Amino acid sequence: MNALQKENAQAYWKENIRLMLSLLAVWFVVSFGMGILFADELNNIRFFGFKLGFWMAQQGAIYVFVVLIFVYVAKMNKMDRKYGVDEGDDVYVEDEEYYHHEESFIESISEVDDKKGA
Repeated sequence: MNALQKENAQAYWKENIRLMLSLLAVWFVVSFGMGILFADELNNIRFFGFKLGFWMAQQGAIYVFVVLIFVYVAKMNKMDRKYGVDEGDDVYVEDEEYYHHEESFIESISEVDDKKGA
């Protein structure tokens, strides 16, 4: 790996770690902060007929977590394209030799069993 590739890889992982930590911080604030620490204050607000602190602890944190997954995927795809490590340029090459076997797996096992029995 040359110096430019190494520098590119370090920048990629630094940006990746920064993204993960920021999304984990959002997840922590929503799940632990809004569901536990600030639940009493949030319970003064009604959301769909439920106290907001209760709703965030039971449902809201899950919804936010699912949204964070989609945000992570979108951001990582963009970052992969930025650093040239995306899968868009991958080319599938069909290899007949790889998938071609003279005998099936079951036949190869039964031959071993036949030899043991004889």
